[in-house]
Amino acid sequence: MVTLTLLESQTNQPINSWNFDQKSLIRIGRAHNNDIVLKGYLQVSRQHLELKLEESQWNLASAATNGTLVNGIFVQQAKIADQDLIRLAENGPLFRFELTTRIDQKTPVKLDKPCIHADNPTDSIFCIHCGAPLVEEERFIGVYQILRVLGVGGMGTTYLAWNKDKIIETAPFLLVLKEMNANMLRVAKARELFEREARILKSLNHPNIPKYYDFFVGEDQDHKYLIMELIHGHNLEKFTNSLGKINAERAIQWMIQVCETLTYLHSLDPPLVHRDIKPANLMLRNLDNRVMLLDFGAVKELGTSLGTRIGVEGYSAPEQYRGKPCPQSDIYGVGTSLIFLLTGKTPMQYFTYANNRYEFDVEKIPHISAELKEVLRLACQSEPSERYQTAEELAIALRECLDSMI
Repeated sequence: MVTLTLLESQTNQPINSWNFDQKSLIRIGRAHNNDIVLKGYLQVSRQHLELKLEESQWNLASAATNGTLVNGIFVQQAKIADQDLIRLAENGPLFRFELTTRIDQKTPVKLDKPCIHADNPTDSIFCIHCGAPLVEEERFIGVYQILRVLGVGGMGTTYLAWNKDKIIETAPFLLVLKEMNANMLRVAKARELFEREARILKSLNHPNIPKYYDFFVGEDQDHKYLIMELIHGHNLEKFTNSLGKINAERAIQWMIQVCETLTYLHSLDPPLVHRDIKPANLMLRNLDNRVMLLDFGAVKELGTSLGTRIGVEGYSAPEQYRGKPCPQSDIYGVGTSLIFLLTGKTPMQYFTYANNRYEFDVEKIPHISAELKEVLRLACQSEPSERYQTAEELAIALRECLDSMI
């Protein structure tokens, strides 16, 4: 009997499985006439691959546009063995192929041996055979088991954490644990920003913003921790750097999603200004191609005292460097991010001194329409009053650019 188990891409935990007892040909794809039909996976072809039993050997044949990988290697044809991993496209769904010998039709033969975690793909977090975490040593922060480091920065360290015992029942098994280190905890402003990020994330409810789950202080009182949703995907900076400039239609659609998120933030009471809109903080989620807005460490509540001067060269509006952010500051960030996506170059390459001030020379941006250049020109004005006044206005202008492309 063949069992094909669909695995969660990061945890290797089973999502669904299909058993084939008498079949010698198994077809997988998006079309309805396949044996396994994968709806909603845009990277999967309609007729993606076939598994065929020939002379007691299972063979794979792929006809997929985006390719097929067996144990991490792209193949068009391959022999398939028990426990092999088959991935449909580079970031597509992952299957485990299992052959089970049966004594009868009900009881599979299973060998009860200690797992040695052999032949796991290099990016596996959990063993494909036994499901145990693949870590050199067991480490916990609070009730969360640490699986690996995701990033290290000036404020602290971000970890991939396992909600092993489902202490937070509503949370998934895999989470992001953000640690504020002891040195930064002694800095009053850094402590304020970290605590504000946790408080604000807890209050937000939007599909394009990661969910908040927990906030706590370590037993030593020298560390603080924020627990939030893990987003599987690629940030738009890395995505663009690896693939090159983005098609205008696709880039516009992404920025419309960002505008929708900003419309939500700016309409709260008090309004929130993100202050750090840039491609590195925009994550394209694998699950549904939704653009998620990350990193609320710089978020500012309007109406409170003047803020810390926060800015990123090329992406942040001039007023942010003066400590006077406003909703139009985020609009500037959308415009500069769109310049990066369309060109694959830092926006500073299009920054020039003209009319007694610094501004973007959008006429130098190649291969985009006059309508889109005008949108960029308005979004990236140096004075907030000369930009689009709301994210909704910018979204409308971007949709009009899309309509003109049809």
